[in-house]
Amino acid sequence: QVQLVESGGGLVQPGGSLRLSCVASGMGFSIYNMAWYRGKQRERVSHITRDDETGYADSVKDRFTISRDNDKNTVYLQMNNLKPDDTDVYFCNTFGGSWPWGQGTQVTVSS
Repeated sequence: QVQLVESGGGLVQPGGSLRLSCVASGMGFSIYNMAWYRGKQRERVSHITRDDETGYADSVKDRFTISRDNDKNTVYLQMNNLKPDDTDVYFCNTFGGSWPWGQGTQVTVSS
């Protein structure tokens, strides 16, 4: 059974940074294209293919960096120059959101 566990969120001031992690268990992680999402609408903010090609929403481009470590079944999201509009719950999943959703990790950007 697939399980996704996100971590690394917190409270940060505008302009600050956070690094999110998502550990996947129960499946062949390395063959999947993965993504980070945020909010109830599951806005996709970034994705990374199994070949390490990446993509970003315009709202986070040049501030966020996605990466993965297949040996650790983990996908990361480095978030720099955070803005109040980035405040939300962040989730990871496959590019199509095909796995059961985890609980997410709360990111709050506030002074």
